[in-house]
Amino acid sequence: MQDQPTPVELINAVAEFLRADVAPQLSGHAAFKLRVGLNALDLVARQLTLGASGDAAELERLSNLLGSSGSLEDLNRLLSARIASGEIGFDTPGLTEHVWQTTLDKLAIDQPNYASYRRERDSEQG
Repeated sequence: MQDQPTPVELINAVAEFLRADVAPQLSGHAAFKLRVGLNALDLVARQLTLGASGDAAELERLSNLLGSSGSLEDLNRLLSARIASGEIGFDTPGLTEHVWQTTLDKLAIDQPNYASYRRERDSEQG
């Protein structure tokens, strides 16, 4: 079993090599495709770093909100069905907080440089 380097460390090392050594040599469409590839590597690294904890927190919030257990997919399906039926709405205690935190957790992975996300993250930390 390999302990070091971790998958995230490997991804970051490759991304840094591409940014520092390869990107300066490219222009035009090749440079664009490299930036797309680097963005994908960065996204995968964030998924590996943040995804499991975000999913676990979402699962816990859903379980508490719905009073039920199951997979993340099952509980999201149940939440959607209860919202669609009118059984649950934004006046339901905990729903707004759940949706907001889930959104922030997903933005941390998908779009961490999104200005509104950064502003909200910084206001929570400060």
